[in-house]
Amino acid sequence: MTRPPPGRATRVAVLAACLALSACSTGSADIEATSPSTTSTTAPAPTIPVPDDAPRTDLDPALSTPVEDSVYPAVGDPGIDALHYDLDLDWAPGTDLLTGTETLTFRATSTAERFQLDLSEALDVSEVTLDGEIVEHTHPGKDLVVTAPVVADQRYVLTVDYAGTPEPVAAPTTRSDMSGLGFTIDSEHRTWTMQEPYGAYTWYAVNDQPSDKAFYDFTLSAPSPWIGVANGAQTSSTDDGATTTTTYALDDPAASYLVTLAFGDYVRTDDEGPGGVPITYWTTADQGRLLERLGSAPAAMAYLEQYLGPYPFASAGILLVDSESGMETQAMITLGDTDYATEPATIVHELVHQWYGDQVTPSDWRDVWMNEGMAMYLQLMWEAEQRGIDLDRYLDRYHGFEAEQRASAGPPADYDPARFGEANIYFGPALMWHALRERLGDEDFFAAVRGWPAAQDNTSTDRDAFLAYLEEQSGDDLDAFWDAWLLGATTPG
Repeated sequence: MTRPPPGRATRVAVLAACLALSACSTGSADIEATSPSTTSTTAPAPTIPVPDDAPRTDLDPALSTPVEDSVYPAVGDPGIDALHYDLDLDWAPGTDLLTGTETLTFRATSTAERFQLDLSEALDVSEVTLDGEIVEHTHPGKDLVVTAPVVADQRYVLTVDYAGTPEPVAAPTTRSDMSGLGFTIDSEHRTWTMQEPYGAYTWYAVNDQPSDKAFYDFTLSAPSPWIGVANGAQTSSTDDGATTTTTYALDDPAASYLVTLAFGDYVRTDDEGPGGVPITYWTTADQGRLLERLGSAPAAMAYLEQYLGPYPFASAGILLVDSESGMETQAMITLGDTDYATEPATIVHELVHQWYGDQVTPSDWRDVWMNEGMAMYLQLMWEAEQRGIDLDRYLDRYHGFEAEQRASAGPPADYDPARFGEANIYFGPALMWHALRERLGDEDFFAAVRGWPAAQDNTSTDRDAFLAYLEEQSGDDLDAFWDAWLLGATTPG
């Protein structure tokens, strides 16, 4: 998630620090952007020639150990291990009606007479089947409860037919750029989604908690020339003159908050990252200036690969939407259509998340600092390098601000649940990583930073595993260090 936009107090503090350093500016440094290679008003030939009817045969990489979230326990259900969501969605902008057929393959984690998923009450469910048989269901509030027996470790196929006008849900934060979460409809009836820490349930039935990763396939329909956009590679596109239907395949398991969906009059632009990684930009025709700014992505990716290793997915992309925020949605970053959200530093930040947050994901929202701290640290490293400023001096300017945020929103690993995603989970952990780097030395520190996502490829895990890994790599007892930085009431000196 993009770091919070600076309020007045933040801007004043940063400006004072910049004046002291003389060489820095309050905006992000420039990074060379190359012109994307190909632009078209309609989607090009399929990127990956996968037949529409080719079933996924190996779902084992999506096996998870779902947990009840310690921060937001009302969302998600550890009784369900989702393996594959197949979402067939139609958007009618004239009536703001979303019509969906969802096919979910899941593993029951326990034997029970019923099970449940998260699904907004704004969506009306017309039928639910389990392994092809119609089953009873109720839909109280945000819970879709299916009354049908399941047996532990058995796999099932659930189909849900539903329709309605989705509504975002309130975000548990005071951030100015996160008023609502989930499916959002703008003034032109375009749609977009951002849903950290939850909100995917505003548009499909889901186990909406980050410990449960799953594969995704999408079939998206909209009135031509509008088009649907989602994560992963576009596998087909057809336009019969009235309706455009596109399909996408996300070939690595993803947590629900890392899924993106948009419908609108989008134009596709193709670019290329290091090693030939295909990068796709989705923008509207009037966003040419912002599209040029997205051209910094290949250089940002190359910079990060020095520290994190090869980009972890088969494709990358950026989708611009009518928001002020940004999200590290997997292999297709979702950014607001503002200068702040599209600046090169933001693109660096969200690309870091493809390793820290997407490839390896926290299993509980208490550990969101694992994502944001590393993304913030590498962003600040990049900024200092771009500006030609010593990193120690550059980070010094944030110590006072970090202390204020820790005092108001809580320690990074024990934050106020009503203050999700605020600056305390960004800057404290970023400063912690720098302190650990000084303690271990560059070679050992970056070996550990690079090794962790690869060691946990496509999994969700918690702070205990992460911190144990770092201690093993360092050969040092770091318990007091972690406690001070992650749980302390004051910023370590």
